[in-house]
Amino acid sequence: MARKRAATQDKEPTFEEALGRLEEIVKELEEAELPLEKSLEVFEEGVKLSRLLEGKLNEAEQKVEILLRDGEGKKTPRPFGPGEEEEDQEGLPF
Repeated sequence: MARKRAATQDKEPTFEEALGRLEEIVKELEEAELPLEKSLEVFEEGVKLSRLLEGKLNEAEQKVEILLRDGEGKKTPRPFGPGEEEEDQEGLPF
């Protein structure tokens, strides 16, 4: 049982879990009268979550890039925009 519990604690939170916890931390720091030590501990957790979220967002952004062919037929990464769909040289969407 102890191993199961430790494995669960080491698991990286999902984006939604991390964002929810970060929102709780912000609220706690804004509203609570925490002792300095506890405030620093909670703040440090928030910074770690913020970095985790930034990494997940950067990873998602890279996955959203669409490869398009340039004028020479080479595939080049291009950020995807809303409602944007490019066609290949034969007029077919990728």
